[in-house]
Amino acid sequence: MGQLRVLVTGGGRGIGRAIALRFAREGAKVVVAARSSDQLDGVVAEIEAAGGEGLAAQMNVGDFGSVEAAVYRALQFTGGGLDVLVNNAGVFDVKPFDRMDAQTWNRHIDVNLNGPFYVTLEALEGLEESDRAHIFHIGSRAGRVGFPGNTAYCASKYGLRGFADALRLDLGDRGIRVTTVYPNQTDTSIFDGVPGDWDRTKMNKPEDVAELVWATYAADEDVAEVELPAASG
Repeated sequence: MGQLRVLVTGGGRGIGRAIALRFAREGAKVVVAARSSDQLDGVVAEIEAAGGEGLAAQMNVGDFGSVEAAVYRALQFTGGGLDVLVNNAGVFDVKPFDRMDAQTWNRHIDVNLNGPFYVTLEALEGLEESDRAHIFHIGSRAGRVGFPGNTAYCASKYGLRGFADALRLDLGDRGIRVTTVYPNQTDTSIFDGVPGDWDRTKMNKPEDVAELVWATYAADEDVAEVELPAASG
């Protein structure tokens, strides 16, 4: 296998950053995409220190034009091909339905559902150039069961699950694998400022999710779903 070519959305911090660094340790070319270019520059430096090659691609996943431009840059960097796409960018907010508003609803759908669609659509040509293309969607338990105060988040994550299941059927005959990853609660900044009794000391770490993604890709098997159990202790 040649040098891996990887694109990770939401790559400036948390799970996305951890996944980018895990592939970097395998010597991969890794494009990290996010809205904040300041964070991305720091991650690129970490990628290169870990043994990979990095590129920062500023991207608003909810804006198709932004996605189109960023994926174009990514494929230029990788030489036109892409082995791994990780749709990780996401938003999360707790808001009971009687306080729900259109802006909150649309933000969840734009980032958590439209974003993976836009990025996958634009990246497809690059994925088709790979002999071992694999798309990972970072899902959530909220894509399997409802939670109070989470109508927007659950709707977006249930939608992501359906998108992945159908996409797997559409792309399977092209040799492109599609896997939905279900982390348990993971200690990232997504919980910053979100109301709730979160015990972040008992959550998984972003590196746990990254290791699961890498192990799934390295196993070279067609797996529809992988789940990260709750952290012990």
